[in-house]
Amino acid sequence: MSKSLTIGDVTVPGRVLMAPMTGVTDLPFRILASKLGAAYVATEMVAAKELARARPDVARRAAVGAGLPLTVIQLVGRDPGQMAEGARMAEQAGADIVDLNFGCPAKEVTGSAAGSALMRTPDLACRIMEAVVGATGRPVTVKMRLGWDDDSRNAADLATRAEALGVKAVTVHGRTRQQFYTGRADWDAVGAVKAAVRIPVIVNGDIVTPEDARTALERSGADGLMLGRGVYGRPWLAAHLEQALSGATAPQEPGPEARLAIVIDHLRASIDFYGLPLGLKMFRKHLGWYIEQAPWPADPQHRRQAKARICRLDDPAAVEQEMAGLWRRNLPGDLNSAVETPPQFADTAVA
Repeated sequence: MSKSLTIGDVTVPGRVLMAPMTGVTDLPFRILASKLGAAYVATEMVAAKELARARPDVARRAAVGAGLPLTVIQLVGRDPGQMAEGARMAEQAGADIVDLNFGCPAKEVTGSAAGSALMRTPDLACRIMEAVVGATGRPVTVKMRLGWDDDSRNAADLATRAEALGVKAVTVHGRTRQQFYTGRADWDAVGAVKAAVRIPVIVNGDIVTPEDARTALERSGADGLMLGRGVYGRPWLAAHLEQALSGATAPQEPGPEARLAIVIDHLRASIDFYGLPLGLKMFRKHLGWYIEQAPWPADPQHRRQAKARICRLDDPAAVEQEMAGLWRRNLPGDLNSAVETPPQFADTAVA
């Protein structure tokens, strides 16, 4: 299997992609994940209607920054004209790929007939795809679910129509909207989409480990895979799984010193981008995930207590000190000296 994906005129130098996630894949996270080896990290979901109005918070979500190997901007909405205008703005902002959200299950999105609600109105979804493909010279992709519910699994049909309209790739989360995130993703069902089209198909849902990655690709026949919630507290996961799929060497999770450096780098980048106090506030969810994903403190109760204590701090320097102390108190003695002072990465440009 190829080690890259071709989407229109864009070559993605890998097969493990990171999904757009509101409140997660902001610019500081995307720069960090890219630096750690991720080949593709999409922006947060951007409302096309609000992007066209240049609302500051929405524009910030689509911030492209500098130094990223690939810029993917995902748009959500239900009006073909607004989605087309959003695509034009995304291209002007430097998007390499414009992705359309037909998969978000959140009630605030489906309640406005957008996201995965568009799978209930495939004709409207097609009008959106046609308008966006006609509005931009960049490759257009679509992220969808298997369908609205088990009685209307129409992903293969919608993907076939998308291909005919000029869409260059589709990502399929192996659940229906009504499942939200319950049960297990059905990777086999994604195989029906792959069989229906010639464009690349990317499988999504419940992919966290190297074994998950290999099994999802085998069962779906997909060309690549996309990570979602599995990257919480593990921005290195895409690179980790990419290495596992290459079969060259056995991939290793970052060690204690490297993990602490990642946390500190991410914190500082968030504050540089958002300023204070917003930067620390935006980082707290990531901070909680980093503590949850660390193998220390080993006792879950102690871990919860550490998370509660550190996430209440309102001084970035105190956060750094507490995180270094947490590492120092819970590592074997011969590793303590490695984390007495938080290690630093090179300065990260967040523009």
